[in-house]
Amino acid sequence: MQRRQFLKTSGKAGLAYSALSVWPGLPRTASYRLALIGSGWWGMNILRCALQHGGVKLTAICDVDSRQIHAAMNEIGKLTADKPKTYKDYRELLQKEKPEIVIVATPDHWHPLIAIAAMQQGAHIYVEKPIGHTINEGKAMVKAARQFDRVAQVGTHRRVSPHNISGMQFLKSGKAGKIGMVRAFVHYPGGPGKKTPNSEVPEGLDWDMWCGPAPLRPFNTVIHPKGFRGFLDYANGTLGDWGIHWMDQILWWTEEKYPRRIFSSAARHIREDSTDAPDTQNVIYEFESFTATWEHRQYAGNEAEKTNLGCYFYGTEGSFHMGWLDGWTFYPSDKNKPVIHEAPQLHKPDEQNIRELWADFMLSIKEKRRPVCDIEIGHRSTNMSLLGMLSYKLGRSVDWDGEKQSVKNDPEANTLLQRAYRGNWEYPV
Repeated sequence: MQRRQFLKTSGKAGLAYSALSVWPGLPRTASYRLALIGSGWWGMNILRCALQHGGVKLTAICDVDSRQIHAAMNEIGKLTADKPKTYKDYRELLQKEKPEIVIVATPDHWHPLIAIAAMQQGAHIYVEKPIGHTINEGKAMVKAARQFDRVAQVGTHRRVSPHNISGMQFLKSGKAGKIGMVRAFVHYPGGPGKKTPNSEVPEGLDWDMWCGPAPLRPFNTVIHPKGFRGFLDYANGTLGDWGIHWMDQILWWTEEKYPRRIFSSAARHIREDSTDAPDTQNVIYEFESFTATWEHRQYAGNEAEKTNLGCYFYGTEGSFHMGWLDGWTFYPSDKNKPVIHEAPQLHKPDEQNIRELWADFMLSIKEKRRPVCDIEIGHRSTNMSLLGMLSYKLGRSVDWDGEKQSVKNDPEANTLLQRAYRGNWEYPV
């Protein structure tokens, strides 16, 4: 059966598990001073939802690239009567504007310093995933959120997607039986690609500030805008990008907070372009009661498999696929039982559920509670991805002490839980 036909015909079976109107009638809050730091593609997706929700006054936006600021301001003028000031340095913005809410939507390597500075100044934060580039940065972010008593929401919006919620209800109810293995994966199409030469820094871009605490590399159009996740100086490849979403789904399902042993094998078998992140990676995560695996490839994404991303939960009663554009599907072990399917409910652009996550964020501020994607939850999910990358860099397995947040009996591995910052930037504690 073709995949599209399968989804159409099996959709009716999942109505009993529908999560329609997950966040109905959420009350609007008082008006908070809002700042956006990182005004590119995803930052604007978040900002649109924030402005549509209401209860905020956009006072400032910040970006080291004036081209992105210009494009953002053009759109903002169509969305709101607010007249935000523009900045290139987040520190100046925080000092002068004193925002009460800050959206942190920069490249990954900037998340920790900006988020912590915003919380120190008194702002609640909505920070994009992954929360940082190294594990100890995440520890510092959790510490800051608790120390300054700020609401810190992480942008893992699948935690509020209706089909993800209903799928988790299905799994937690035991309908898939006892689950012994979870396989998370992303398979991209693509090929070798080709090298892109470095070039002069475009007018209006402060490249030194863009690199910030990370190494200063020559400018390359493949890195900025949007391509930074293929460069390990600034991100952690596909596992650090897509992987955190599916690691988060695994941790959402299980009562275990972290794996105990991790082993990764990764390489660049196909890619010949300017990136340096692995194009092929497999990770085994050993938990107490189950085994989880991650696999990605940046080539050979095709119709040979029913889906190219998500998680398969393998249980004694059948196999459950938690997906994205195709919702979730349960395949019973008993062939006489029907396949059950729940279709997704996603928003444009980019098929996401940011508006529900933002609504929870605002309600958390009002009710003075932790949000559904609290920074500690985001930290653990980010750690899953970073531990896979740590094993890859070491070339061996790591035994993880999740309570102490350190690698057991491995001083070399523990040195890689953070990295030296460039210049005068100080690594957060």
